[in-house]
Amino acid sequence: MKFMKLGSSPDTFFTIEAVRSVSTEVTSDLIVQVRGSRYLLHKAPLLSKCLHLQKLCAECSISSSSSQQQTLQLPEFPGGEEAFEMCAKFCYGIAITLNSLNIVSVRCAAEYLEMTEEAEKGNLVYKLEVFLNTSILCGWKDLIAALKSTTSLPSWSEDLGITSRCIDAIASKVQAAEKTDYVRDSNAKKCNGIGSQDHKPLGKGWWTEDITELGPELYWRTMVAIKSGRKLPAKVIGKALQIYASRHLPSTSENVASTVQVPRNVSTELVKDVTSKHRSLLESIVSLLPMEKGSVPCSFLLKLLKAANILGAAAASKMELARRVGMQLDEASVSDLLIPSLSDTSETLYDIDIVLNILEEFMLQCQSPPTSPPRAKARFNSRRSRSVKNVNFEYQESKRSSSASHSSKLKVAKLVDGYLQEVAQDTNLPLSKMIALAESIPDFARPEHDDLYKAIDIFLKSHPDLNKNERRKLCQVLDFKKLSKESCIHAVQNERLPLRVVVQILLFEQAQSMANGGQATDLPDRIHSLIATHNEDPSRVPLSPMETPTLQADARWSISSLKSLKLRLAALLMKPAKHANQMSNNEAQQDDHDLGTSSKLKGLCLVFSGPKWMLGSCL
Repeated sequence: MKFMKLGSSPDTFFTIEAVRSVSTEVTSDLIVQVRGSRYLLHKAPLLSKCLHLQKLCAECSISSSSSQQQTLQLPEFPGGEEAFEMCAKFCYGIAITLNSLNIVSVRCAAEYLEMTEEAEKGNLVYKLEVFLNTSILCGWKDLIAALKSTTSLPSWSEDLGITSRCIDAIASKVQAAEKTDYVRDSNAKKCNGIGSQDHKPLGKGWWTEDITELGPELYWRTMVAIKSGRKLPAKVIGKALQIYASRHLPSTSENVASTVQVPRNVSTELVKDVTSKHRSLLESIVSLLPMEKGSVPCSFLLKLLKAANILGAAAASKMELARRVGMQLDEASVSDLLIPSLSDTSETLYDIDIVLNILEEFMLQCQSPPTSPPRAKARFNSRRSRSVKNVNFEYQESKRSSSASHSSKLKVAKLVDGYLQEVAQDTNLPLSKMIALAESIPDFARPEHDDLYKAIDIFLKSHPDLNKNERRKLCQVLDFKKLSKESCIHAVQNERLPLRVVVQILLFEQAQSMANGGQATDLPDRIHSLIATHNEDPSRVPLSPMETPTLQADARWSISSLKSLKLRLAALLMKPAKHANQMSNNEAQQDDHDLGTSSKLKGLCLVFSGPKWMLGSCL
């Protein structure tokens, strides 16, 4: 730490009965009251250097005799008793030591006393300014310490330009150091005005730890100044924000009142005040986030979003975080998305609405660009025309971007299915939000539906009171063609699924088995037992509304007709391949005609060919 010594006389200040005096042979003729301290001093040394004290003494002499001791009241003295005493010692020629910890308070005190060149050449203000400009502002640790000390005298520091000068100095040093990307060891010389006092290797982001010592307001101003130079990579700015937030924001996994270290039995107003400070800090960090995608990890953005929910941050900050998360949602994990819901209007454990907003932003950000090269116009100016090489390059870049977008959607679909399995356990989760989450991902992004089926099964288990229509609506998001064999076996035996869905899965599986050379099996015992318990046959299958009117006339099948149709379909599928190849065109047409005459068989074929019609009429 750099320091400056002024004066040479020994310290002769002493205290008697809470009164500070100077040990001299001259009787005191001046009493100065600074806050709670009383000083017995002398006019001669003080008034020669302090214009403000001269003015006060002149005003007091009008109403009192000059032979009496004059009393001066300085109730709002900047820096308090310590700063005043250092100024008084300077007037007496007593040695004082100035450093980065006290220079701000002494500088403000000297300004208040008007210890300027107008009173005397080489006065205290001049010496302090020289030390500040040549030493404090040229160092690094001293600069941080001096800037921190301005918080005790914010208005005085602002008026004297100390705060702004410190911030500008920090920004210029950071920008210069990051630009050169230097690394020095403990034996290196000074570089970019950073003193040899800092003996540690420096590289990109070396300053991020040091400025975490600043308070929220000073940190925000410093980061704004650093960003204004536009010389630092966005990831370096993001790293600095992440470090600062991790040190000054409470944990997002617990309640604010318990994470902020506040003693027990404190007032509610104090807790609210602490929460308000953290809320302001979070909103400041959000406003400082770089615009570039990937400048901060997605997990960090989601932690900020959790903290925003806990601290009750402004809606604009939440939406901005949701937008940024949507830009890089493929980097997130399921645990990151489990944002606690603290809304009075929602009883769900997690904030589903904000996740839906994030998914909407992701789909907007992840729109695939055109995958065909732009067509050149016939008549183009030669200066504006593109070469074939440029067009091909743009075409390849467009294909690469489209491929990345598709890959991101596949990752997000897997993420959403995992998220659904977690939130489906919440008994307060509405069916509408469960369906909205499941349908937020396009069909092509889910090559298989096993994870989605698990989420639906968990939801049905957690919500046993769902009626038939609600279970049917939920099952409509499934595509049975994308279920694995293990999931189909589980679904057929799953008593929580509607009977109609079980029949459809069974028929689809048997059709697949017969197509691969297997044999058809009878309906499982569960279906037979359920049929026996219903007066009206629940397995009768209504056809999809997408089917033709001719098929709607025969809209219900009995169990016996289902078995009959299975046997007929099996007979068709089990025909030898070589026999089918030897069929004449007339025979093929005749078989097609026979197949077309049965509306029931047509309906069954739709079961195996249509991707989703079977879901439309679940029990």
